[in-house]
Amino acid sequence: MATPLHRTLADELRSRIRSGAIGVGEMLPSEADLCREFATSRGPVRQALAALRDEGLIGGGQGRRPVVLDDVPAQPFESFLSFTRRAELTGHVPGQRLHEIALRTPDAGTSAALHLEPGDYAVQLIRLRLLDDRPAMLERMTFVEKVGRPLLEADLNAGSIYALLTEHGVDLHTARHTFDAVAADRLDAELLGVALGHPLLRERRLTWNGAGEVLEWSEDRYRPDVATVTITNTRSGRGAFTRE
Repeated sequence: MATPLHRTLADELRSRIRSGAIGVGEMLPSEADLCREFATSRGPVRQALAALRDEGLIGGGQGRRPVVLDDVPAQPFESFLSFTRRAELTGHVPGQRLHEIALRTPDAGTSAALHLEPGDYAVQLIRLRLLDDRPAMLERMTFVEKVGRPLLEADLNAGSIYALLTEHGVDLHTARHTFDAVAADRLDAELLGVALGHPLLRERRLTWNGAGEVLEWSEDRYRPDVATVTITNTRSGRGAFTRE
């Protein structure tokens, strides 16, 4: 299936921004210029620009030329998506390197988050995630044993863990994401290629199935110069301000 033109156009503009061909603070070509360059109508051009605005790469609008705001595309969390899928949506090539995986008794805090009994086992792993071959995020994932067991025999350098679990019938229904900042520990520094104590964006995630059973408790640490996060706020029909 051919890639839609607006995605091709967005990918090209992202590439120019990331490479510095269009620097932060500089204006993008006008809609008319982009239409001529890509031999297309304004519809695909406007869709591509809207995607870049959603990622926080550009600003402007309502007759004003788009201006580059950042050269690091943000990763959207409006829906429950894997790192792999989020990377693809923002024009990156995702990758991964498994550091370790084990079936073990987790610490007390993790056991409590997963509603485990004393002595219960869980599957725990540490995996480095890459964006365009650059270290971007270190994930520390813990799954209840019945959910995580297929991971022990799987090639976890091949792609999305969530996609693999979904193929095994796991119902990844709801996740709660909590974000804060932490200092890089020794493992973070070694695998992410940053200095000890370097500030990292931390995401802690608790995941349930449709029946309300807890499946996963994980902690991901992002290099903020490689990956950022955007959350879109919308106003509900009742006038309440909801944070997705």
